[in-house]
Formats: sequence, structure tokens, C-alpha cells
Amino acid sequence: MKQKLFRLREAWTPLLATLLATAGLMTLSAQARAADSDTRQVPICTDRPTKANATCTVPQWQWQLEADLGNATVDRQSGTRIETLYYTNPTLKYGIGERTDVQLNWAPDIRIRTTDRATGARESLSGGGDVSLRLKTRFYENARVSIAAIPFVKAPVARTGIGNGAWEGGVALPVAIALPGSFALTFGPEVDALANADGNGRHAAVVNLANLSHPLGNRASLAVELWSMSNHDPSGTVKQSSADIAVTWLVTPTLQLDAGTNIGLNNATPDSQVYVGLSRRF
Repeated sequence: MKQKLFRLREAWTPLLATLLATAGLMTLSAQARAADSDTRQVPICTDRPTKANATCTVPQWQWQLEADLGNATVDRQSGTRIETLYYTNPTLKYGIGERTDVQLNWAPDIRIRTTDRATGARESLSGGGDVSLRLKTRFYENARVSIAAIPFVKAPVARTGIGNGAWEGGVALPVAIALPGSFALTFGPEVDALANADGNGRHAAVVNLANLSHPLGNRASLAVELWSMSNHDPSGTVKQSSADIAVTWLVTPTLQLDAGTNIGLNNATPDSQVYVGLSRRF
């Protein structure tokens, strides 16, 4: 009798698990459809395309995809030219609260080509990038100002040469201010804990930016930005800075296209970065 009951339990356990999982998915799907009926006309709000983070979050029970469709960076040093290409760089977001979402980023195809400027010799490297997980919470908001906190962690899954093989993380604290004349100003202070260049221990890197945006008609917008990072590695502090510009086009309330470029302002910063991308809420 015990053997029969055991076999019966073995047969029914997978079925019960499947039924419970299906019921859970149906519940989430119903919640998502209900939320979509309320938010489908609300214009999508994204962290793309500039380096600034927005303070807005994905509506509760909604999914959102933000991705590069193409991204090319050129960095000319004294003896080399390094080209880095991203063939898609998706970030998937999910709203888990009225003011909170969770975000997962992974670039599946990164290609790095290094050229010796004296000899013309080339070396190539390709593979997937590291995985980043972020949690965004908008904890303050009034008619003109909103502030969010974005703690994040990076898991070292990329091969050597694409990633540094170290766990890293930090926290960003974007502040968005509505200005007269439909202008919007965003500040983006951030502190990162990065691995030391020698592989032993960690150090702080401080990021700052100021982003000014303005609509261009009913569907387009333009943003200009100044960005800087001070990387306090024990081997020597490295300071980077760039001037960035980007445009967005709202195709529908839930679909946005964008394009932009970042120009390095010192030798430690890549010379140029050009990209196009899209964002879709569903």
C-alpha cells in the first residue's frame, strides 16, 4: 500500500506543481492586463538614451524592454585604436510596486577590436558581457522635484578582456527637476565600488552628471548632458568626462526610438560613442 501511495504521489506531484505554476502565471497575466488598461495611454518613461537615470519607474505589473540596436565606441590611445561594438544591449524591467521596479541587463554579443596604429596589426575578441541587476525606488516626489535610489550589482560572467572577472556594485541617486518652459534638469550623483586594477580589494569611483532636456513638438525630445567620473584606483586616479547629446521619438505611448552620441573631453575618455536604440512597454 505504501509503495502504491508513493507512486501515486510521484505521479501527481509534477501535475500539481504545473497547475500551481499555471495559476500563478494566469494571476500575474490578469494583473498585467488590468494594469495595461490603465497605463497604455501613459507615455513610456525610460532611462535611455543618455547616461542619466530617470526617476520614473515601470508601472506595477508591467514589463519594459530598453535596448541598444547598435552601439559603437572608438578609443584612440597613443599606440592603439580600440573599437567596441554592442549588437543589442537589452535591459528588461518589471514594475514590482507603484514606485519600484527591478532591472536586469546583459549584452549577449560584444566585439572588441584592437589595432596597433604603427603596424596595423589587429586583435579581436567577442562574447557576452557581465550581468547587472538594479532596483529602482522613487522615494520622494512633489510637483517639481522627484528623487530615486538605484542600488545595483554586477555579476562577473563575461570572459577576460570583456569583463574584469570581479563582482562590483554601487548606488545612483538621480534627482529630476521640472523647470519653466517645459525644460527638465536631471542630476545623477553615483558612487561605485570597483575592483582594484591589481585584483586585490576595492576602491570608490564617483560619477556626476547634469542633463537638460526639452520636448521638440508632441513626440520628440532633445537632451544634452555633461558627465564625469573620478575612479580612485590605488594605482592612480583616472578622471573621465564627456559631452553627450541624444534625441528620442515617441512612436506610440508604449514605443520609443532614440539615437545619440557621446564625445570624450579628455584623453582618458573614449573619443566617441554612437548608438541607436528602442524602448517598449508591454
